[in-house]
Amino acid sequence: MRTTDNDNRVYNFSAGPSMLPVSVLKEVQKDLTNYKGSGQSVMEMSHRSGEFEEILKDAEENLRKLLLIPDNYKVLFLQGGATLQFSMVPINLLRNSKKADYVVTGSWAEKAAKEGEKFGDIKIAASSLDRTYTYIPKLKKSDFRKNADYVHITYNNTIYGTCYKKTPDTGNIPLVADMSSSILSEEIRIKDFGLIYAGAQKNVGPAGVTIVIIREDLIGNAPSDCPVYLDYKIHEKNGSMYNTPPCFSIYVAGEVFKHILNNGGIKAMEKRNRKKAEKLYRVIEGSKLYSCPIDKEDRSMMNVVFVTGDEDLDRKFVKEAKEKGLINLGGHRSIGGMRASIYNGMPDEGVDALIDFMKSFEKKNKKQ
Repeated sequence: MRTTDNDNRVYNFSAGPSMLPVSVLKEVQKDLTNYKGSGQSVMEMSHRSGEFEEILKDAEENLRKLLLIPDNYKVLFLQGGATLQFSMVPINLLRNSKKADYVVTGSWAEKAAKEGEKFGDIKIAASSLDRTYTYIPKLKKSDFRKNADYVHITYNNTIYGTCYKKTPDTGNIPLVADMSSSILSEEIRIKDFGLIYAGAQKNVGPAGVTIVIIREDLIGNAPSDCPVYLDYKIHEKNGSMYNTPPCFSIYVAGEVFKHILNNGGIKAMEKRNRKKAEKLYRVIEGSKLYSCPIDKEDRSMMNVVFVTGDEDLDRKFVKEAKEKGLINLGGHRSIGGMRASIYNGMPDEGVDALIDFMKSFEKKNKKQ
């Protein structure tokens, strides 16, 4: 069940870092030692060089095209992953009441809320912990404090396999979303959010760069004692180059943006992603061995979790799948079971190979 592009490549179902389009990898490989005739690799060139300035400029322009980012939003390419944003968001956005409301739908949302508590009055407006994060709470405008400086959500939950199907209505309160595992996978309306942040290593590129899309009026509110690197204004003013940026990660992300644009854009990507997820869920629903513990209406398109109900059998599934070139199918260590992360870079053939293996495994391990 190896990939058709290279007999030695496997289908990587990891929650991140994850698969990249092979065509992008080949383009990067082609330019690895000599980028576009510059005589140097992107990993070697100065971030102040004309070549890299062009790479950065193109990356931002293409991301803006893909997501239809309005002119009054700034795009920043930062470091520190989504985890650093757990701190940067409250430091910069707790500007008036010093209050923020968080919706906790999984481990990462919980960590974001706990970090926010260091900087202000944080309220858990809703949580799905009561059912082990197997659903997304139904939200209404009245759930949020009217004087909150922002509302924070984790749009897709990689560990538990849930996602928002509808953007919460927060009225005039800026909505902040961690979209690390869903950005570029489906169409979104940027103007519904005050700030979006995303680590790259799911749908965008290699680990190392973090994308922040922020409305202009939310920039410039950091306190005077804010560490310089944690102030969005510093990065906006310096065009994401206050210090040396993660050059190579930005370059590869830019190549991914081009790839998506050249293959129908976000609309086409969402169509392919829905098709992949639907056929995988269909197999789980029709099975007597597998089950998905997530409420049907809240199931993630990116991270499909399932179990057999027998921990030993789950481990056997993961082990035998790996032997077939289907790797990293184990569920997160905190919940076990299986998890198939089928981000943008996962081809249809990978999902089909997984489905074939699931059917074969079920025949050999029928429940008595």
